[in-house]
Amino acid sequence: MKNLFDKIPTTNDEKMPLTMKNYVLLLAGFVVIILGFVLMAGGGSESPSEFNYEMFSWRRITLAPILVIAGFAFEIYAILKRFK
Repeated sequence: MKNLFDKIPTTNDEKMPLTMKNYVLLLAGFVVIILGFVLMAGGGSESPSEFNYEMFSWRRITLAPILVIAGFAFEIYAILKRFK
């Protein structure tokens, strides 16, 4: 994985605050955020008179919010990381 990341060009224009590696990291963080929201979706019932306990599964209550918060934290890291 590191070799693939090293192949990304780092042509750093002094006028641009972010390099291509920063944009790749931003894209990866965005994918993690979208994955968290996809895992959070669903769990409703077909009829309003029925209650579906699947809405309170471990995936929707614990895993998905952790992924979303981790994705946003990674986005902050991707913006602040300085490549030379």
